[in-house]
Amino acid sequence: MISRRQLWALLALTLMWGVNWPMMKLSLQQLSPLYFRASTMLLGAAWLFVYVAAKGERMRPAGREWWAIVWLGLPNVLGWHTLSIFGVQELASGRAAILGFTMPIFTVLIGAAFFGERITPRVRLAVACAAIAVGLLLWHELQRLTGRPVGIAWMLGAAVSWALGTLMFRRAHLTLSPLVVTVWMLLLGSAVVWVLALSLEPLPRPATFTPMMWISLAYGVLINYGIAQLIWFGMARDLPPATSAMSVMAIPLVGTLSATFIIGEVPHWQDWLAMGFVMLAIASVLLPTGALRRRPAAAQSTDA
Repeated sequence: MISRRQLWALLALTLMWGVNWPMMKLSLQQLSPLYFRASTMLLGAAWLFVYVAAKGERMRPAGREWWAIVWLGLPNVLGWHTLSIFGVQELASGRAAILGFTMPIFTVLIGAAFFGERITPRVRLAVACAAIAVGLLLWHELQRLTGRPVGIAWMLGAAVSWALGTLMFRRAHLTLSPLVVTVWMLLLGSAVVWVLALSLEPLPRPATFTPMMWISLAYGVLINYGIAQLIWFGMARDLPPATSAMSVMAIPLVGTLSATFIIGEVPHWQDWLAMGFVMLAIASVLLPTGALRRRPAAAQSTDA
């Protein structure tokens, strides 16, 4: 059963990561994707390192701990964060978020196929509702999306990477704390992305950045690669994979709606209808089983 503290953490994570999608799109107007990702990831990991070290955690990995960090970092950091930034570059930020957050569906399916996870009726309902919500939110974009197959491939690849990483993280036998592992995954991942950026993209010109550009970079460092990472990896260890995955399905809704105010992307009727299905998907994995048994008819009519 999820606690009240975890519910508040999920709400904060939803707002932080939802707003991050249009903020990334804003940054990519003046900065190439790999340099954006490398800069925000490195600086975010640096302040996280200071924060976690100040809590008295053991920060130095030893022996096989390095291999565990590298193995978990491949899908959780390098796969998800690198592939998704190329997807954001190709697609509208709200629609990229929707494709990226098909992750919960892949989490359930990969968990059942390779990790022996049990698919309960409630999880089936959540997957169905999430799939319907994704379909509704993509409805208005079908013509544009079919013209951007590369962007779709980037985002679906990122979603699969994140789903696999979530399952691996929960099953890892860690001798370091999850916070320390998160910091080192980000540090090592940023080193790889920096090598790619220096090899493949022209050097940026910070002198030409607008104030909004600096704000979006600060948001990426302090929020996306700071507080939100701490919340997510803490939940990934403490909650069942299906619950922690499905519970963040509202993030693309926040991303789509906040994009209206940040970069002028206007939501359509499909966005509002999808909201009901997303809420039903979240409720089906977060509400206590007893509550559903006590009021089955009311729950069904309200969620519909």
